Order: sequence, then C-alpha cells, then structure tokens
Amino acid sequence: MQRREFSQSLLALALGAGSRALAREPNFKAPTADDLDWLGPGGLTDVAGIKVGHFTAKQRPTGCTVILCEAGAVAGVDVRGSAPGTRETDLLNPVNTVEQVQAIVLSGGSAFGLDTATGVVRYLEEHGRGFKVGPEIVVPIVPAAILFDLGVGDPKLKVRPNAESGYQACLAAAAGPVPQGNVGAGAGATVGKLFGQPFAMKSGLGTASAKISDTGIVVAALVAVNAVGDVINPKSGRIVAGARTHDGHGFRDSMAEIMRGYQVVAQPGTNTTIGVVATNAAFEKVQMTKIAQMAHDGLARTINPVHTPFDGDTIFAISTGTVKGKINHGHIGAIAAGVMAQAVLRAVTHAQGIPGLPAYRDLAAR
Repeated sequence: MQRREFSQSLLALALGAGSRALAREPNFKAPTADDLDWLGPGGLTDVAGIKVGHFTAKQRPTGCTVILCEAGAVAGVDVRGSAPGTRETDLLNPVNTVEQVQAIVLSGGSAFGLDTATGVVRYLEEHGRGFKVGPEIVVPIVPAAILFDLGVGDPKLKVRPNAESGYQACLAAAAGPVPQGNVGAGAGATVGKLFGQPFAMKSGLGTASAKISDTGIVVAALVAVNAVGDVINPKSGRIVAGARTHDGHGFRDSMAEIMRGYQVVAQPGTNTTIGVVATNAAFEKVQMTKIAQMAHDGLARTINPVHTPFDGDTIFAISTGTVKGKINHGHIGAIAAGVMAQAVLRAVTHAQGIPGLPAYRDLAAR
C-alpha cells in the first residue's frame, strides 16, 4: 500500500465512524461494495514470528485460540468492559518486571475457559520457552482473556475449553493464513443481544493486517466478537450483524431502541469482545499499552454500543521487535485501530449460522 493510499484509507475510516449515526437504518439491506471491500487477504500471522492455532469443540460451539510468539514478544493490555475475565494481565503493567510473553490465549467458556492457558504453559515448558529463572527452569508467561458462550448450543453438555484444548491449539498453531469465522474463541460468539439471545446473530473470529508502504512494518489484529451491541460497517454506517426484528428479517437497531427508552434485557457478563493486535515494530511495554488502548477505537467504530456493563472487552498488544528505529507508536496505534475494525467485520462476515442464530451471510442471501 502506498503512503497516499494508506492516508486515504485512514481518512475513510474516520469519516465512516462519524457518519454512521445518520446512515444506519433498522431494516436489513443487501450487502454493497462498501460491506464487502474489507474482505481482502491478510491476518495476524503476517507479523513474522507469530503462529496462530485454534481448538474448536465438536459437541457444542466453543473453543480457544492461541497466539504463539516464537521468540517472545513485548506486550501490553487494555481492558475496557465492565465484566472481564483475564489471566496474567497484571504482569503487563509497565511498572512490573516481566518484559515478554510467550503466548496469548483467547477462549470461550467464560471463567472455565481460563484453564486453557494451563495447557499452553505445559506446551511451552516442554519446548523450553518462558521466563528464565535458572539454568533448568523456565516459567512461560501466558496472559489470557475469555468470553461468555455458555448459552450457545446445549448448556446441559457442560462442554468448555480446558487445559487440553489449549495444548491442542498449540499443536495446531501455524504461520500460514488464519482460519476465520466459527473457529477457536469465535466458535460460540454471538452479537446483538440487547434484547436477549432469541434476537441475536452468529458472529465469530476475524483477522486483518496492514503493511506500511516500504517501511517493512506490519500491523495486524485478531478478534473474537461476542458483543451485546450491533456490528456496523464504519464506511457505510450500516448494520452488518446485530439484534434482529421479531420476524427475523431485519435489524432492530439497538441504539435507536436505547434512545427510545428501551429497558435492557441483556445480562451483565454474558458477552465480551477479546482480541490481539501485533506489530513487528520495536516498542517497550508502556508504548504497547498505549497501542492496546488505541486499538479499542477499532471496536468503537464497528460495535454499538460497546464497552458496556454487559461486556468485558479486552485487547492485548504484542511486538516482536524485529523492525527497530525511531517509530511513532501513536501512528502504530492509529493503524491498529483500523485493522481491528476490519477484523471485527471479518468476524461477522465469515461466520456461519447455526440453529436459532443466523449469520450475516444468511440474511444477505435473502
């Protein structure tokens, strides 16, 4: 991408975010070029040194996604939702000692899903990767975040990702194209739940990346979208996936209903969007923390409402540090917001419907 094209792309994102309140309509419209032009190639593994692996359960829609940092990565995190479920995030505070992580885990299964990180720690220890505390001892640093998907599928089965799920995701990790949609942490993800699960839609996991002209810098994002709010294309201002009308053929428009005084049905802690942004540009923890903060703007551009009491929205930011020099981390944060927005749209457009929960492609086919 040339510098001029890249600047125009950022401008389009900014204008789209500002115009969505005027352009959004409650009824579904067929997809346009604006909806579909986000669906090009690219993903988190475009950052060299990163592998992504999924475990997807067969018994009901749930799973986990592991991001392996082969040589370690400097990391930051920012939690914006009011109902987060996380592990090892305090270590990422810039004032704390540990500088690098060996992996990040995103999982379904609510609090049960945090157990997946145990399997990842086991895998990394077997491969001698972690924080060295002696000649024969390594302690793998594996922060994690979870989303709530316990009500998707048959809850009586009590199928949740566990330590073995995390281990299997490590075995599946690869540096190639990342599968998207109903996989890994996105297997049980849904959106548009302000009026309850019967009116929601199936979402999933998405990923996107951007290469900055001839600098060699890559910025990428991966996200599992399980928001209480609607997902909106920031370029057109249109709802892409969200709460459906009673007949199931259109969108109810969550924010319009809130403005009309609708009394919320959604339950706290039953949602949450979790993700990772990555770059090969070299930064320290404090700068990566700022990049994680700025990446949340990608959620704000594409999810409405977002960062609510019903969500535990969490974004990690990691740097492999292979491109060094005087790099403005604010610029990287701005790009991270853009690729995060793109990844959110891919999460819903790649999702496939399941019984009772149609996906974008199901409505688009009507």
